[in-house]
Amino acid sequence: MLFFLLAGILLLIKKHHVLAACLVGMSISVKLIPLMLLPLFFRYFIPKKTFQGGFRNMYEFYGLAIIIAAGSFMTFFSLDFLDNFSQSIGLWFQTFEFNASVYYIIRYIGYQTVGWNIIADVGKILPLVIIGVLVLLGLFRRIRSAKDLVSGLLLAVSFYFLLSTTVHPWYIATPLVLSIFTRYRFALVWSLMVFFSYSAYGYEGFNENLYLVALEYSLVLAVFIWDLWRIGFKAAPKASLDKPLLAQKDDANALEEDLSLSDSQ
Repeated sequence: MLFFLLAGILLLIKKHHVLAACLVGMSISVKLIPLMLLPLFFRYFIPKKTFQGGFRNMYEFYGLAIIIAAGSFMTFFSLDFLDNFSQSIGLWFQTFEFNASVYYIIRYIGYQTVGWNIIADVGKILPLVIIGVLVLLGLFRRIRSAKDLVSGLLLAVSFYFLLSTTVHPWYIATPLVLSIFTRYRFALVWSLMVFFSYSAYGYEGFNENLYLVALEYSLVLAVFIWDLWRIGFKAAPKASLDKPLLAQKDDANALEEDLSLSDSQ
């Protein structure tokens, strides 16, 4: 999933929109996470207050990515598959619990107010909240460089995991890899702290230590706040903010300038 996603982003930066869409579609076919990130590409093609050009490339990108992803499922599509797939998604959001953050706080409030685990109800609401926030990010987040695009993807997927009911250690590979191309460091700390979650598996069976979970996310949140204090919601250096949208100039060269400027700082 990560290979296809990163390769697709690289080709997109180099203006190979068709090939980029095919690779992003293949990434979705492996794991559905990139499907949720598609709204973040909107402002890359259609800059805010600059609704000119980019529409054809946007239609090609979204259309091909969805066709490739959907086509990959058609070879084994059946009504049983559709039913099992929908049940799996329902179990994911409404049954499974592991190493969560915001959800555990909501669950605690539920126990204090109604007296039982409210995951069945919360699991229906959290996905809608996640989708709503991702759509808003896609519509209103300003993207003036390739780094703005990648940082937007990083913030979006991190927000999704923070609201998820289940966060296994290997999930953090996605924000970790994306953070390499930004100035954010909270994902690096998260990739270290997430291993505390393995403490839940002991010789007496599964027993999650919520104190360690609280420690994990407290440190991650602290570093995230520090990141915002340093650089705000944009991972690109201030010097790069005056550059035109990369979709409208030499994207690859501009990205290299951004990366070298970040390294020098």
